[in-house]
Amino acid sequence: MKAIIVEDEFPARKELRYFVENNTDIDIVGEFDNGLDVLSFIQENHVDAIFLDINIPKLDGMLLAKTINKFEKKPKIVFITAYENYAVEAFNLDIFDYILKPYSEERIISMLHKLQNACNSDNKLESKEKKETKNLVSNKVSNKINLWKDNKIYIVDIDDIYYCEAKERYTYIYTKDEEYRIRECISDVEKMINSDNFFKCHRSYLVNLLKIEEVIPWFNNTYLLKLNDEKYEITVSRSKVKCFKELMNI
Repeated sequence: MKAIIVEDEFPARKELRYFVENNTDIDIVGEFDNGLDVLSFIQENHVDAIFLDINIPKLDGMLLAKTINKFEKKPKIVFITAYENYAVEAFNLDIFDYILKPYSEERIISMLHKLQNACNSDNKLESKEKKETKNLVSNKVSNKINLWKDNKIYIVDIDDIYYCEAKERYTYIYTKDEEYRIRECISDVEKMINSDNFFKCHRSYLVNLLKIEEVIPWFNNTYLLKLNDEKYEITVSRSKVKCFKELMNI
Protein backbone atom coordinates (compact mmCIF):
# COMPACT_ATOMS: atom_id res chain seq x y z
CA MET A 1 0.00 0.00 0.00
CA LYS A 2 1.38 3.39 -1.04
CA ALA A 3 0.61 6.84 0.36
CA ILE A 4 1.84 10.42 0.16
CA ILE A 5 1.87 13.27 2.68
CA VAL A 6 0.85 16.75 1.59
CA GLU A 7 1.78 19.32 4.23
CA ASP A 8 3.75 22.55 3.95
CA GLU A 9 5.17 22.38 7.50
CA PHE A 10 8.13 20.04 7.83
CA PRO A 11 7.62 19.16 11.55
CA ALA A 12 4.03 18.12 10.81
CA ARG A 13 5.15 15.94 7.88
CA LYS A 14 7.84 14.34 10.03
CA GLU A 15 5.39 13.60 12.86
CA LEU A 16 2.81 12.04 10.56
CA ARG A 17 5.44 9.93 8.79
CA TYR A 18 6.56 8.64 12.20
CA PHE A 19 3.05 7.49 13.10
CA VAL A 20 2.51 5.86 9.69
CA GLU A 21 5.83 4.01 9.63
CA ASN A 22 5.58 2.79 13.22
CA ASN A 23 1.97 1.63 13.19
CA THR A 24 1.25 0.33 9.69
CA ASP A 25 2.76 -1.33 6.61
CA ILE A 26 1.89 1.73 4.53
CA ASP A 27 4.79 2.90 2.37
CA ILE A 28 5.19 6.70 2.20
CA VAL A 29 6.35 7.23 -1.40
CA GLY A 30 6.39 11.03 -1.39
CA GLU A 31 6.12 14.22 0.65
CA PHE A 32 4.86 17.47 -0.86
CA ASP A 33 4.39 21.03 0.31
CA ASN A 34 2.08 22.26 -2.48
CA GLY A 35 -0.93 21.00 -4.42
CA LEU A 36 0.36 21.38 -7.97
CA ASP A 37 3.28 19.02 -7.43
CA VAL A 38 0.88 16.47 -5.95
CA LEU A 39 -1.43 16.64 -8.95
CA SER A 40 1.48 16.11 -11.30
CA PHE A 41 2.76 13.16 -9.23
CA ILE A 42 -0.49 11.23 -8.92
CA GLN A 43 -1.20 11.55 -12.65
CA GLU A 44 1.92 9.49 -13.28
CA ASN A 45 2.10 7.32 -10.15
CA HIS A 46 -0.35 5.08 -8.31
CA VAL A 47 -1.08 5.86 -4.66
CA ASP A 48 -3.68 4.28 -2.40
CA ALA A 49 -4.03 7.15 0.06
CA ILE A 50 -3.23 10.84 0.53
CA PHE A 51 -2.75 12.55 3.90
CA LEU A 52 -3.78 16.06 2.99
CA ASP A 53 -3.62 19.45 4.68
CA ILE A 54 -5.98 22.16 3.43
CA ASN A 55 -3.84 25.28 3.79
CA ILE A 56 -1.11 24.52 1.24
CA PRO A 57 0.38 26.75 -1.51
CA LYS A 58 -0.42 26.90 -5.26
CA LEU A 59 -3.44 24.60 -5.16
CA ASP A 60 -5.13 24.32 -1.78
CA GLY A 61 -6.13 20.98 -0.32
CA MET A 62 -9.85 21.35 -0.91
CA LEU A 63 -9.45 22.19 -4.62
CA LEU A 64 -6.93 19.37 -4.95
CA ALA A 65 -9.40 16.91 -3.38
CA LYS A 66 -12.17 18.06 -5.73
CA THR A 67 -9.87 17.47 -8.70
CA ILE A 68 -8.83 14.03 -7.47
CA ASN A 69 -12.47 13.14 -6.88
CA LYS A 70 -13.01 13.26 -10.65
CA PHE A 71 -10.44 10.52 -11.28
CA GLU A 72 -11.80 7.18 -12.38
CA LYS A 73 -9.60 5.45 -9.84
CA LYS A 74 -9.03 7.78 -6.93
CA PRO A 75 -6.94 7.36 -3.77
CA LYS A 76 -8.49 7.58 -0.33
CA ILE A 77 -8.12 11.08 1.12
CA VAL A 78 -7.54 11.80 4.79
CA PHE A 79 -7.67 15.50 5.66
CA ILE A 80 -5.40 16.43 8.55
CA THR A 81 -6.01 20.11 9.12
CA ALA A 82 -6.61 22.89 11.63
CA TYR A 83 -9.69 24.10 9.70
CA GLU A 84 -12.88 22.53 11.02
CA ASN A 85 -15.21 24.63 8.81
CA TYR A 86 -14.40 22.51 5.73
CA ALA A 87 -15.57 19.23 7.27
CA VAL A 88 -19.07 19.11 5.73
CA GLU A 89 -17.78 20.03 2.28
CA ALA A 90 -14.98 17.49 2.60
CA PHE A 91 -17.26 14.58 3.49
CA ASN A 92 -19.47 15.46 0.52
CA LEU A 93 -16.43 14.52 -1.55
CA ASP A 94 -16.56 11.02 -0.06
CA ILE A 95 -13.23 11.37 1.76
CA PHE A 96 -12.02 8.65 4.12
CA ASP A 97 -11.54 10.77 7.25
CA TYR A 98 -11.17 14.32 8.55
CA ILE A 99 -8.83 14.86 11.48
CA LEU A 100 -8.38 18.15 13.27
CA LYS A 101 -5.03 19.38 14.54
CA PRO A 102 -3.73 19.01 17.11
CA TYR A 103 -4.73 15.36 16.93
CA SER A 104 -4.25 12.75 19.63
CA GLU A 105 -2.01 9.75 19.18
CA GLU A 106 -4.95 7.43 19.81
CA ARG A 107 -7.04 9.14 17.10
CA ILE A 108 -4.34 9.05 14.43
CA ILE A 109 -3.42 5.40 15.09
CA SER A 110 -7.07 4.33 14.99
CA MET A 111 -7.51 6.07 11.63
CA LEU A 112 -4.34 4.50 10.22
CA HIS A 113 -5.45 0.97 11.10
CA LYS A 114 -8.86 1.52 9.53
CA LEU A 115 -7.25 3.02 6.44
CA GLN A 116 -4.88 0.11 5.97
CA ASN A 117 -7.69 -2.43 6.36
CA ALA A 118 -9.87 -0.56 3.86
CA CYS A 119 -7.11 -0.29 1.27
CA ASN A 120 -6.11 -3.93 1.69
CA SER A 121 -9.70 -4.98 1.07
CA ASP A 122 -9.91 -2.77 -2.02
CA ASN A 123 -6.65 -4.14 -3.41
CA LYS A 124 -7.74 -7.76 -2.90
CA LEU A 125 -11.00 -7.08 -4.69
CA GLU A 126 -9.22 -5.26 -7.51
CA SER A 127 -6.72 -8.11 -7.86
CA LYS A 128 -9.53 -10.66 -8.06
CA GLU A 129 -11.46 -8.63 -10.65
CA LYS A 130 -8.28 -8.07 -12.65
CA LYS A 131 -7.51 -11.80 -12.67
CA GLU A 132 -11.06 -12.71 -13.70
CA THR A 133 -11.03 -10.13 -16.48
CA LYS A 134 -7.62 -11.29 -17.67
CA ASN A 135 -8.78 -14.91 -17.80
CA LEU A 136 -11.97 -13.94 -19.63
CA VAL A 137 -10.10 -11.93 -22.23
CA SER A 138 -7.50 -14.65 -22.59
CA ASN A 139 -10.17 -17.23 -23.30
CA LYS A 140 -12.29 -15.17 -25.68
CA VAL A 141 -9.84 -12.83 -27.41
CA SER A 142 -6.50 -14.60 -27.37
CA ASN A 143 -4.76 -12.17 -29.73
CA LYS A 144 -5.58 -9.10 -27.64
CA ILE A 145 -4.18 -7.62 -24.45
CA ASN A 146 -5.67 -5.01 -22.10
CA LEU A 147 -3.36 -2.06 -21.37
CA TRP A 148 -3.93 0.98 -19.15
CA LYS A 149 -3.08 4.52 -20.18
CA ASP A 150 -4.44 7.87 -18.95
CA ASN A 151 -7.02 6.12 -16.75
CA LYS A 152 -8.40 4.22 -19.75
CA ILE A 153 -8.18 0.62 -20.89
CA TYR A 154 -6.96 0.08 -24.45
CA ILE A 155 -7.52 -3.22 -26.27
CA VAL A 156 -4.25 -3.74 -28.13
CA ASP A 157 -3.59 -6.33 -30.80
CA ILE A 158 -0.60 -8.41 -29.70
CA ASP A 159 0.78 -8.39 -33.23
CA ASP A 160 1.01 -4.58 -33.02
CA ILE A 161 3.45 -4.73 -30.11
CA TYR A 162 7.06 -4.05 -31.08
CA TYR A 163 8.72 -4.87 -27.79
CA CYS A 164 8.37 -4.76 -24.01
CA GLU A 165 10.92 -3.33 -21.57
CA ALA A 166 11.28 -3.88 -17.84
CA LYS A 167 12.06 -0.71 -15.85
CA GLU A 168 12.08 -0.76 -12.07
CA ARG A 169 8.64 -2.01 -10.92
CA TYR A 170 6.93 -1.61 -14.28
CA THR A 171 6.94 -3.07 -17.77
CA TYR A 172 6.66 -0.63 -20.68
CA ILE A 173 4.98 -1.90 -23.83
CA TYR A 174 5.65 -0.19 -27.16
CA THR A 175 3.63 -0.22 -30.36
CA LYS A 176 4.41 1.84 -33.44
CA ASP A 177 2.96 5.06 -32.04
CA GLU A 178 2.09 4.40 -28.39
CA GLU A 179 3.75 3.59 -25.07
CA TYR A 180 1.91 1.81 -22.26
CA ARG A 181 2.98 1.04 -18.70
CA ILE A 182 1.69 -1.76 -16.49
CA ARG A 183 2.57 -2.94 -12.99
CA GLU A 184 3.59 -6.45 -14.03
CA CYS A 185 7.04 -8.01 -14.26
CA ILE A 186 8.24 -8.77 -17.76
CA SER A 187 7.97 -12.54 -17.21
CA ASP A 188 4.26 -12.15 -16.41
CA VAL A 189 3.82 -9.98 -19.51
CA GLU A 190 5.43 -12.73 -21.57
CA LYS A 191 2.82 -15.18 -20.22
CA MET A 192 0.02 -12.70 -20.95
CA ILE A 193 1.16 -12.28 -24.56
CA ASN A 194 1.72 -16.02 -24.94
CA SER A 195 2.94 -15.89 -28.54
CA ASP A 196 5.68 -17.82 -30.34
CA ASN A 197 6.50 -14.62 -32.20
CA PHE A 198 7.91 -13.03 -29.05
CA PHE A 199 11.37 -13.78 -27.72
CA LYS A 200 12.97 -12.64 -24.46
CA CYS A 201 16.26 -11.49 -25.94
CA HIS A 202 17.47 -9.89 -22.71
CA ARG A 203 16.35 -9.99 -19.09
CA SER A 204 14.80 -6.55 -19.67
CA TYR A 205 13.49 -6.99 -23.23
CA LEU A 206 10.78 -9.04 -24.89
CA VAL A 207 10.82 -8.50 -28.65
CA ASN A 208 8.35 -9.28 -31.42
CA LEU A 209 10.48 -11.21 -33.91
CA LEU A 210 8.20 -10.17 -36.76
CA LYS A 211 9.08 -6.52 -36.16
CA ILE A 212 12.84 -6.95 -36.58
CA GLU A 213 14.16 -5.17 -39.64
CA GLU A 214 17.93 -5.38 -39.10
CA VAL A 215 20.24 -7.58 -37.02
CA ILE A 216 23.57 -5.84 -36.47
CA PRO A 217 26.64 -7.53 -34.89
CA TRP A 218 27.41 -5.68 -31.65
CA PHE A 219 29.87 -5.66 -28.78
CA ASN A 220 31.02 -8.92 -27.13
CA ASN A 221 29.48 -11.09 -29.85
CA THR A 222 25.98 -9.79 -29.20
CA TYR A 223 23.48 -8.19 -31.57
CA LEU A 224 21.72 -4.87 -31.92
CA LEU A 225 18.19 -5.19 -33.25
CA LYS A 226 16.60 -2.44 -35.30
CA LEU A 227 12.86 -2.76 -35.44
CA ASN A 228 10.56 -1.66 -38.27
CA ASP A 229 10.88 2.01 -39.28
CA GLU A 230 14.15 2.04 -37.27
CA LYS A 231 12.27 3.82 -34.48
CA TYR A 232 13.35 1.32 -31.84
CA GLU A 233 16.68 -0.37 -31.11
CA ILE A 234 17.27 -3.07 -28.52
CA THR A 235 20.07 -5.50 -27.75
CA VAL A 236 20.38 -9.27 -27.45
CA SER A 237 22.25 -10.37 -24.33
CA ARG A 238 25.17 -12.80 -24.65
CA SER A 239 23.24 -15.54 -22.85
CA LYS A 240 20.45 -15.30 -25.44
CA VAL A 241 22.57 -15.09 -28.61
CA LYS A 242 22.67 -18.81 -29.37
CA CYS A 243 18.92 -19.25 -29.05
CA PHE A 244 18.29 -16.07 -31.04
CA LYS A 245 20.50 -17.24 -33.91
CA GLU A 246 18.62 -20.52 -34.07
CA LEU A 247 15.25 -18.76 -34.14
CA MET A 248 16.38 -16.37 -36.86
CA ASN A 249 18.41 -18.98 -38.85
CA ILE A 250 21.56 -16.90 -38.58
